[in-house]
Amino acid sequence: MTRTIKLSDGKLIPAVGWGNGTGGLFGNQEDSITSGIEALKAGSRHIDSAQAYQTEEAAASAIKQSGLKREDIWVTTKISKTDLVPTADVIRPIVLERIEKLGSKPNLLLIHFPTVPAPGKIGAFWTVLEDLVYDGTLEGVSLGVSNFRPQDLEDVIKVARIKPVVNQLEYHPYVLSHLQPVLELGEKHGIVTESYGLLTPLLRHPTGGPIKPILERVAARLSKETGKDIDVATALLLWCLQKNVVAVTSSKNPVNLRKQVEAESLPPLMDEEVKEIDEAGKKVHFRHYTMHMTKDFSNPDLPEDL
Repeated sequence: MTRTIKLSDGKLIPAVGWGNGTGGLFGNQEDSITSGIEALKAGSRHIDSAQAYQTEEAAASAIKQSGLKREDIWVTTKISKTDLVPTADVIRPIVLERIEKLGSKPNLLLIHFPTVPAPGKIGAFWTVLEDLVYDGTLEGVSLGVSNFRPQDLEDVIKVARIKPVVNQLEYHPYVLSHLQPVLELGEKHGIVTESYGLLTPLLRHPTGGPIKPILERVAARLSKETGKDIDVATALLLWCLQKNVVAVTSSKNPVNLRKQVEAESLPPLMDEEVKEIDEAGKKVHFRHYTMHMTKDFSNPDLPEDL
């Protein structure tokens, strides 16, 4: 059974999503279709795409070729073009193009970066998206944001008639200290966090840092208790789910795709294990996707490793 997280608009988003924008899939229609079919066959029911990835059509093709019903798959896409003037004449055609490429309305539409709206126009941009919901263009579509800092969220919240349901961020233990103001603001307003780059501590950190031995211990315990071969990546995914955070991961490996889906049915981490990972993660700061995230939102004064 697919694990879900309830959004503030009452909809249930699958807690584990497959992203078709990284891992060599960016703009690669053929690989994105093939990998998308594999992800759906493995049991994934959530595809995350974007205008920038150039893989929206591939997402639609994968669903069609999988034989599954469109209504059984949660599809996210994002408006990615930057410096957009917030008028319906500008934004409506971009929204309609997303719908055309996907072959249906997305379940969730995100503003990919706070630089998508022209400078100083985040609130006005959000208002146009709301208007498109009210006029029927985006009726039934959830709205959210991605890579938003506290000040970006505030710009939306102070004008919102429809609050964003999610904020998709690079999220893992080594950015917890930096993201604390974002996470607190999201919790206050019922904005669910979505994680991308979750496996950065394991795939990109030079040593794995202080959480690696904890994850190894957790994986060993779960392997012994379940009789299954649980690896550290699965242990980290379980940590994310236990934090009530949606995990969007990307892989072309069928084995890894199955592991991600199978994680949903595994026992949870113990509370003390979650706390230990949190505390160890907050002692360092290591981010892979820097972009704008430290502009007017400074990094914490922490080492990259211990």
